Amino acid sequence: MTRVRVESFTISLDGFGAGPDQGLNNPLGVGGTELHQWAFPTQTFQRALFGVDTGTTGIDDEFARRGFTNIGAWILGRNMFSPSRGPWPDLNWKGWWGDEPPYHVPVFVLTHHARPAIEMAGNTTFHFVTGGIVEALDRAREAAGARDVRIGGGANTIQQYLRAGLIDEMHLAIAPVLLGRGERLLEGVDLRAAGFKCVQHVATEKATHVVLRRDAE
Repeated sequence: MTRVRVESFTISLDGFGAGPDQGLNNPLGVGGTELHQWAFPTQTFQRALFGVDTGTTGIDDEFARRGFTNIGAWILGRNMFSPSRGPWPDLNWKGWWGDEPPYHVPVFVLTHHARPAIEMAGNTTFHFVTGGIVEALDRAREAAGARDVRIGGGANTIQQYLRAGLIDEMHLAIAPVLLGRGERLLEGVDLRAAGFKCVQHVATEKATHVVLRRDAE
């Protein structure tokens, strides 16, 4: 059965999933790159982002790798795809990742402004969904088949799916940094009331990995 998962989403000790002032020059917000020092060096991320087989192995890499395992479709908020807002100012913009994004499956981007789908190298196709989170999830489930759907973020997108009770499992990496400002992941979200339980937690030098599952036995 298809599950809806959040994977490798990193937050600071004070709960922020991105720094302030996100934009073209700071896609993760000011200080946001500090969150991901556990992930960037791993073999999984080096392969996904740069196509090389170098990088670190071990616990951090194992958690990074699970985020790509059995994933048949992704859902992203618009901010994860583009720094712009409003009507699309440049249809030549095809994301942050170059000609071959690291997804390799259909990706459904939440937006209020329609645009044609974009087929990229490596079997990634970006579909732009204007009908909201349920429509995006229905389309992602259909595309994923027997595999899972990954909610890639950002924080506001994950909040919407949490509040709608549509997420089954989350892997959160808690980085040992303070951002002070930015976008909080769990603002106004009651995970306990939603039925989530912690089923795994593992600490490394650069992150504490926590797996939360809804209605876990």
